[in-house]
Amino acid sequence: MPDAPAPPPALHRRLLTARAAEPSYPEVGATRDARLPDGYAHLRRRVHLGRGPEVLERAGRYVLGWGSQLGTGFAVYPHTPAEPGATVLLRLSLPGTRRPRIVIPCRVVWTVDEPDRIGFAYGTLPGHPECGEEAFLVSMDAAGEVWFEVTAFSRLAARYARIGRPVALLCQYLAIERYLAAVASAAVGRPRTGPDDTGPDEVAARPAPDARRTPPTVAAP
Repeated sequence: MPDAPAPPPALHRRLLTARAAEPSYPEVGATRDARLPDGYAHLRRRVHLGRGPEVLERAGRYVLGWGSQLGTGFAVYPHTPAEPGATVLLRLSLPGTRRPRIVIPCRVVWTVDEPDRIGFAYGTLPGHPECGEEAFLVSMDAAGEVWFEVTAFSRLAARYARIGRPVALLCQYLAIERYLAAVASAAVGRPRTGPDDTGPDEVAARPAPDARRTPPTVAAP
């Protein structure tokens, strides 16, 4: 079997720079807590996935494999299961184009893999248009019902994001809606993937269809 081609040098340099950076916010790991830190916009969304350990396991593995992001149209480099301390570049093509891409550096700040909870959170690194954290958690309650929840706290960091604040916040909300839909689709055995201009160790996927969702909970800083 031939060796995989080397990643584009510019992309690899961006990854090395991100690995050397510290998170762009001080409250690292705060999405583990019930109370999110002050000074940020807060968002919590969840969707019902089904019932039982098999649904939990299927959806949880999908989430740990960056399925939420892949199913929303991001490419992930390098593509390995989420582990604490891992640094990745999320890449998103601009509408109507395959290039150029927005490159978003992130670091996994915690993971959980328990009989009733599977998921992880990542935090922003310098170069991300926002600063803050997002958590992606599949859980099973005492009645055996399985849920997927996205929890986030963030504020805009990049100048272009601050100028277009309403648009940036709308984009974040729409992305989370698609995270929910992607995992709901995977939970019933219909993960959506598709080809893209990905390099070695990188995967991209097409968005999943909509799913039934609970009303949003959003709090401004």
